[in-house]
This record gives sequence, C-alpha cells and structure tokens, in this order.
Amino acid sequence: MSAFKTLSQRSGQLSHWLNTITEIVIAALLGLLVLDVWLAVLDRYVFHWQLPWPEVLARFLMIWAALLAASCGIARREHIGLSVLVGRIPVRFRRYILVLVDLITLGLFVYLAIYGTEFAQKGGSRQAMILGISLLIPFAAVPVAALLCAVQTLLVGLRDVGHYAVGGQSGEV
Repeated sequence: MSAFKTLSQRSGQLSHWLNTITEIVIAALLGLLVLDVWLAVLDRYVFHWQLPWPEVLARFLMIWAALLAASCGIARREHIGLSVLVGRIPVRFRRYILVLVDLITLGLFVYLAIYGTEFAQKGGSRQAMILGISLLIPFAAVPVAALLCAVQTLLVGLRDVGHYAVGGQSGEV
C-alpha cells in the first residue's frame, strides 16, 4: 500500500473519530437544551418562579450546538451547495475544483478561527449579567467551531483528494 493511500485512510479514520466525539458533545448540548427549555416552560406556565436564565442558557447552548454541527456536515461532505456544484462541473475538472474548494474552505476557517479568538478574548472582559459568567465561554464557540471545521476540512480533503461522495465516503468522480 502506498504512503499516500495510508495517509488517506488514516485521515479518514481520524475524521470519523473526531466526528463521533463531536456528535456526542452535540447530543449532550441538545439534551441540556431540551431540559432547559422544558424548565422554562414549566416555570412560565406551572410554577411561576420567573427564572431569568433559561432563555439565555438556551441561546448559548443552541449557538454551541449549531456551530459544532457544521464540522459534522464537513466530515460527511453533506453541503447542498457543493453537491449541486459538483454535479454541474465536467468530470475531467471536478478533482481540481474540489481540491481548490477544500483549500479555500480551509483558509476561510483558519481565518475565522484566528479572528474568532480575538473576538472571544474581547468577550472575556464582559459578563452575561443573568448567568453571571464571562462571555468568553459563549463567544469561544466561534473559534472552537472554526478550528474544528478547519481540521475536518483538512482531514476530509486528505481523505478524498479530489474524489467526492456524500456521506463521508470517498468516491470516484
């Protein structure tokens, strides 16, 4: 087996492992979100505690879950715009276009991770008044998710190297 084929397989395995962990984290966040929203509903209509924090916590949980979920779509190559684009490109050009798209996407996520880190650091000096926590935690969703997306883009790009198939499996174009 060639070194490149081994690199491709290892990248695919690492991408799959990273995606599985990410999906577990997202499931936990969504579980907490459901519990939080149920608590808010019970508070409003049954107990009348007038808790101020469930809405804010729900917002932060949803932001984290949605941004982390982007990397799952990358790992599976389940981006509808890319699917439509790939189907319209002549077969002989697809590999080059897909590699170019992966490189542009990687650059975008690296850029977002770098500037998202600055954004999160600035948020660290502010507080979410209702929860009494630093905004570093909710703001960190941007650079963390961007870095995770960059890593997944790199791994998937190495796994597929210009081949494309939806569902996380490399396929001949």
